[in-house]
Amino acid sequence: MNKQKEKKNKQIKALITGSSGFIGSHLTTALIEKGWDVYALVRKSTDTGWLEKQKVHLVQADYSDSASLKKAVAGMDYVFHVGAALKAPDFETFIKANAVSTKELAAACVEHNPKLKKFLYVSSMAAVGPSIPGVLKTEKDENTPTSLYGQSKMAGEEFLKNFADRLPYVIVRPPNVLGTGQQELKMVINFANKRVLPQLGNGDKQISIIFVADLVRALILAAESDKVSGEAYLVTDNRVHSWRDLIYAVAESLGKTPYVLKMPFPVLYVIAILSEFFAKIFRGSPLLSMADLMGVRRNYWLFDSRKIREELGFEPRIELKDGLREVIEYYRAEKII
Repeated sequence: MNKQKEKKNKQIKALITGSSGFIGSHLTTALIEKGWDVYALVRKSTDTGWLEKQKVHLVQADYSDSASLKKAVAGMDYVFHVGAALKAPDFETFIKANAVSTKELAAACVEHNPKLKKFLYVSSMAAVGPSIPGVLKTEKDENTPTSLYGQSKMAGEEFLKNFADRLPYVIVRPPNVLGTGQQELKMVINFANKRVLPQLGNGDKQISIIFVADLVRALILAAESDKVSGEAYLVTDNRVHSWRDLIYAVAESLGKTPYVLKMPFPVLYVIAILSEFFAKIFRGSPLLSMADLMGVRRNYWLFDSRKIREELGFEPRIELKDGLREVIEYYRAEKII
């Protein structure tokens, strides 16, 4: 009887990588609110200021140090691999940060935590690649990543598949993720507050989105489900949007009437070329890359999340205007805008 009570009261333990980032911080908060015992994998370079104020355990580890990874994954019920490099100076750096890290973390789980319930890998729409205009891309379609980042995230998925017979894992592929802390959305809100909004791309329905709170719900649902392992899921808000829809919805939420500034692509080409040139000189990441620009101009990023709805019962709760209103209210309350 006492053993049953002890088992029932045992706190669930979860390790999160990238816990100080945009998606990771929201996931960390959600798991704490669920009463889980949360561990944050941090490196020497990690800014732990926010984490130190949360009810989390900090575990210092490095993906090239197997002993530290052993310590990090031992005894965990779940591992959420959220951390990733969104920008890097070259493909080798992308691969090391996004693919090799996934392989090493998964290998540590296989070797040192054979009772792990689930390994969650947050991949990206960039790994899937663009869709055909007007057609929603599914998990059955060929993956065609067009950027170095996307190729590195897909490489991470391929590494993970090598552990399929030894590691219960699920891959979640979000599209454009919106919410508090997302820097690009924050930049658009600041522009809109000044009544100026840059418009990229055309007026077509080009993009799928999801708000971070819904994405976090999908991650937890996939983790807790005993039904699936070795699966990959696209997760969206079940709607299609244009960039124009997004910027006008931001303006409406702010109560502003904006001047929409259409950015000529020749000007953006020059900015991208100069940005990549200076990034090479200073060994940094370009503010705007040619791959980013071509992705906006030529490609559609529309995805079908029917699979996760049918297999796991996931349904998004946040619509575009409601989600933007919540973000703006939060930023106003925190005096960020």
